Amino acid sequence: MPSITAICDYLQFRAPLTLAESWDQVGLLVGDPNNEVMRMMTCLTLSPNVAEEAILRRAQLIVSHHPLPFRPISRLTTAQTPSRILWQLARAGISVYSAHTAFDSAAEGINQQLAQRIGLQSIEPLQVKVADASHGTNGTRGGDQSAVGVVGTGRCGDWLSENTATEFAEHTKQVLGLPRLSLSGAASQTVRRVAIACGSGGSLLPLAISAKCQVLVTGDIGFHDALEAAANGVCVIAIGHFQSERFAMDGLATELGEKFVDCEVWASIQERDPFVWM
Repeated sequence: MPSITAICDYLQFRAPLTLAESWDQVGLLVGDPNNEVMRMMTCLTLSPNVAEEAILRRAQLIVSHHPLPFRPISRLTTAQTPSRILWQLARAGISVYSAHTAFDSAAEGINQQLAQRIGLQSIEPLQVKVADASHGTNGTRGGDQSAVGVVGTGRCGDWLSENTATEFAEHTKQVLGLPRLSLSGAASQTVRRVAIACGSGGSLLPLAISAKCQVLVTGDIGFHDALEAAANGVCVIAIGHFQSERFAMDGLATELGEKFVDCEVWASIQERDPFVWM
């Protein structure tokens, strides 16, 4: 059986942790790196029902996109949801790993995958980053330079069809299999260049403007950021935070299962978008 260290090494090869934002909590967050893993689960967010699934199915490792803990915890009690989940997982001997913004920015990370699924061409980062391979596995930073490729914050690419923003939004909705999405800005303008920012993409708006993009595709965005985008000629297509990232955790489960054939690996079947699409 592979050790948690071996799995972390692969995940850091896949998404070097030096790509993570400085405020992020990434790497092995809970657990003993020397433990062996027979069952492993991926998920977007460690909510109570997802943690319960991992416990019931006797996982030894959870690979969660969003970190838990994310903010410092002073007490490990059952009084608050994050500490309660961590207490339950620790009692069950379940470790937690998160790559979060490192996986967002990796060469074949979430933003790259999203840009490819939509059909953009000449894809490149909105802001190039350099991964540092000088750190080891069980720290909070590290990675293998051989896996880096072209990496960086967000993505942008060319859209070769002569579509309006409304038509491009409809295309995005269809290829991603979405029940709905939100569109703001000048919907009749022609789309030539598109920015991608999975999750909450408001902070990447200045980069999209600098890259002369007509559209920013993101998970969710604030009201005032949407107004600022429109004022700068950028339409925003908000597809939902869950929809912009969860698909990649499904794919990662398949990839990990193929890499570590002695492990049972699955993507959480209990995880749901907290928003109901009506």
